[in-house]
Amino acid sequence: MSFWETVTGSDLTREWNDFDARAAALPAGHRAAWEQIKTHLFPYGNFTGRNLSPIADAALGLLEEAAADGRGADEVLGDDIPGFCAALAGGEGARTYRDRWRAQLNRNVARRLGRLGG
Repeated sequence: MSFWETVTGSDLTREWNDFDARAAALPAGHRAAWEQIKTHLFPYGNFTGRNLSPIADAALGLLEEAAADGRGADEVLGDDIPGFCAALAGGEGARTYRDRWRAQLNRNVARRLGRLGG
């Protein structure tokens, strides 16, 4: 990966386009599950989203194996896709980008109030 690809994120765009191309070959139910996985997985990404690529690759691989074995997406993922994504991202209670921003904001406010009050 070149510096330019890292800065512009073109490598990520190419990688996610490859994921979507792989998902297009899946049956309709599996494609719908893939779209839900993407939706529920993105909040767990860091600023660039690079941490999600291996997780998304594994989830898509699971869907591909299920389709090859003739199993439905719900048999593999269960009924709780948001919970499945939370487990993939680091378990229940995994911090989302909102949690990280909220913690940063609270630290900044506390620091400012500390300077003003003391």
